[in-house]
Amino acid sequence: MSEDPYLQVAAPPPVTGEGGEVVNPNDEEQPPVPEESQTTKVINLIKSVGTQALMMYFVMSFFKKPQQQQPAQSGAVATVKSPATNLYQDGMSFDLYVFLSEQEEFGDFQVPECLVWKKEGLSFGDWNMGENSDSIFEHSTQFGISSAAQNNGSVYIHSFIVKAGLSPDPSAGKGIFSKKWTAYRTQRLNKFMKKSYKKTANLLTGQTEQSLEDQKKAESGKTEIISHWHPNITVNLVFDHTAWVPGQVPPPLDKFVEFTPSLQQYKPIMWLNDYWNLNRDYMPINSTTPILNITLTFQPLSLFKWQMYSAQQMKNQLNPLAGMMGEEEDDQDQDSVKEAFLETNIYLLVLTFVISIVHSVFEFLAFKNDIQFWKNKKSVEGLSVRSVFFNVFQNLIVMLYVFDNDTNTVIRISCFVGLCIELWKVTKVQDVSFDLENKILGVFPRVKLDDKKDYADSGTKEYDRMAFKYLGMAFFPLAFCYCIYSVIYNEHKSWYSFVLGSCYGFLLTFGFIMMTPQLFINYKLKSVAHLPWRMMTYKALNTFIDDIFAF
Repeated sequence: MSEDPYLQVAAPPPVTGEGGEVVNPNDEEQPPVPEESQTTKVINLIKSVGTQALMMYFVMSFFKKPQQQQPAQSGAVATVKSPATNLYQDGMSFDLYVFLSEQEEFGDFQVPECLVWKKEGLSFGDWNMGENSDSIFEHSTQFGISSAAQNNGSVYIHSFIVKAGLSPDPSAGKGIFSKKWTAYRTQRLNKFMKKSYKKTANLLTGQTEQSLEDQKKAESGKTEIISHWHPNITVNLVFDHTAWVPGQVPPPLDKFVEFTPSLQQYKPIMWLNDYWNLNRDYMPINSTTPILNITLTFQPLSLFKWQMYSAQQMKNQLNPLAGMMGEEEDDQDQDSVKEAFLETNIYLLVLTFVISIVHSVFEFLAFKNDIQFWKNKKSVEGLSVRSVFFNVFQNLIVMLYVFDNDTNTVIRISCFVGLCIELWKVTKVQDVSFDLENKILGVFPRVKLDDKKDYADSGTKEYDRMAFKYLGMAFFPLAFCYCIYSVIYNEHKSWYSFVLGSCYGFLLTFGFIMMTPQLFINYKLKSVAHLPWRMMTYKALNTFIDDIFAF
């Protein structure tokens, strides 16, 4: 074999547990380390997944129709399907055959290179097989792929379970091949990922770390679909004897339970498990990777775990938000959840789950009380009106930023709704009217904003002006220094993206100081009677939770 290092593109790392978890991922393919802590990320993801699960549940419950039994025709005898039993009984010997092919429909049983693993003498229902008495068997090998597979072709795994002594090859003839005793499952191993190119450069020097090829693709706005490879796959066989009734197997399990023609028995359920294969571990397939490595693992699986895996795989097909979220964003969320399960202590994970629920409740209560406070508010005495206008500016920057960075539709909608709420608050703190005589460009009526009478009479306006004056003394120098740092050391697509990115990053870092004008007004008025204390209490609790788990 050639010593070219590019041929060793997928050196098989140690694999443990179900699904082929990779312990040592490729450093070159890892995304940049996020600024937020792992625990904070888990809290946000659990809330996001929980929200999607609730929406999916309500949508499915709404459209779910009860099954109606059709009356039998006169003179016809109604047939009742009896529960089926597993064709493979405990203690029965079986063999495992694993083939790799570039064709979805497999028939190359006579090609020796296609057979990558043959494991004989396995026992159904035995959880104590093997040297470690855990019934886990591994096999690592290499195989070559054609030029078609190197140019966004596909590679499929074809796995067969047959009764001991039989063959999965139909051409073997009667007595050696038996369709009844053959369980089959196939799946595409490579994964197609989208890669978008964006031209970025230092706005002062014009230099960039991108290659010339990537710059040309970015200028043309090209988006590539690239085939990627993961070196691990697990073949799970469900050791279970549930009495499934034909036609009554609940989805999505019904797609994996195959009954015999007599409907009295069903074949053993086989599951090709790549759940623990993280996106960061996938490596691109191209002309420099004519040989790929793969580690195959056989492991029995309980019915409960199989139900969990199958439900996760079918989630995207049933999730009404999947199209709006985008496949890349959904995969990233799934990877973060998997990393949390793999790398987080179980007690900390349970605590994080509980805290995330409490965090969601506080967040909802803060939003609810905020809306109620402004809805019923008739006077603006003691309230910082300038903070309301600054919140409009802040939400506008956030919305423009997410639109400039190709974020998914759900986030865009949420940012737009947040901006509309802040604009609605302006109508509560100002007298809004339209000047129809002095139109903008002669077409659009001019919006007039006038201070409410109690805002000026109570002294709130003067204190609000003083608060923003003192705040600006510290705010603008910090913002200026942040922009200088960003334009010198970071790359940007354009000056527009630079302005948005700098404003967004600064507001994200120092946005908390915008609470100081309201506190300053309360101090000057010697009163907190006008303060939306419930909303601020819930937000303070959420901020405390975020700060605690940030460490």
